Amino acid sequence: MALAIGIVGLPNVGKSTLFNALSGAAKAQAANYPFCTIDPNVGVVPVPDPRLARLAALLKPKRTIFTTIEFVDIAGLVAGASKGEGLGNQFLSHIRQVDAVAHVLRCFDDPDVVHVGGKVDPRGDRDVVETELMLKDLESVEKRRERTQKNTKIPGKPGEQAKAELAVLDQVKAGLEAGTPVRLQKLDAEARAAIGDLFLLTGKPVIYIANVDERQLTDPNDPRVAAVKEMAAAEGAEAVVLCGKVEAELAELAEAERVEFLESLGLEEPGLERLVHAGYRELGLETYFTVGEEECRAWTYHKGALAPQAAAVIHTDFEKGFIKAEVQRYEDLLALGSEVAVKEKGLLRIEGKEYVVKDGDVMHFRFNV
Repeated sequence: MALAIGIVGLPNVGKSTLFNALSGAAKAQAANYPFCTIDPNVGVVPVPDPRLARLAALLKPKRTIFTTIEFVDIAGLVAGASKGEGLGNQFLSHIRQVDAVAHVLRCFDDPDVVHVGGKVDPRGDRDVVETELMLKDLESVEKRRERTQKNTKIPGKPGEQAKAELAVLDQVKAGLEAGTPVRLQKLDAEARAAIGDLFLLTGKPVIYIANVDERQLTDPNDPRVAAVKEMAAAEGAEAVVLCGKVEAELAELAEAERVEFLESLGLEEPGLERLVHAGYRELGLETYFTVGEEECRAWTYHKGALAPQAAAVIHTDFEKGFIKAEVQRYEDLLALGSEVAVKEKGLLRIEGKEYVVKDGDVMHFRFNV
């Protein structure tokens, strides 16, 4: 399952620096002027999972394959982007393609890096970008509404369906005009499905990133960081505090040096891992494993998936011809040392189509197509 997170924000908030550090690709050109990044840069990085690393160390497969995540660096937005300012239309279209949005908010002072708004104000920056996204969504909804309204005159079921869709569009339009992004509007599953093919920008889950300097990393009372956390908490979103410059330094270090550097900063894990974990929580994702002599591998699935649905992540044939799944817990396999030992302890289970997969399950699917 390919997961894509778009990195958005105003110009000069540290997006490209963060992207370079996270992806290790150093493709994005970081510079002190707006619109440095014209095309969206995509970095595909492995999702760090110490559980898979431990399984590989135990079982010594020929290959160890981590699941991956895509970070998409989207050029800085400005006021007027929804009307094409700063090539805004082009950049906004890139956001439609991602699963979630990581909104980078500048919290650091740096006289050498000019803030496009003239001052460092994470709440104000959020409002500028959010407004542009809502204006673009409003434009999309109004276009669809015009077409749908014509369809309400069609007799029979098509006309009735158009009327139901028009009611949803009117509700979403009213919410946007009142300043409420689609993700925060009170829409049921059926209503969200009705507008799903619009790929509305403010309908995507958001992770707020407070981009700080090194001093702020260890300051629990920093007012700008507090503002970002308050914004996230107000809408039930994730907030991640990290320092783009520190992440860039970490990306250049060997593993042992990285651990030592993190400890010196009082951090347990780098920003990449915290951002990935936040993304998984925001999108309701979990991980199961497949193991063997050839490979140990991590697979991402939606929390609450039944066994056949989780099997489809590997291949759709696994879901179509699903028979059963052999399931053992990661903790049991690691503690006992082998599948044989797990089976001898009676901890290897055979599960059917109604089994709800759990994070950390080690699975082998039996199927017939």
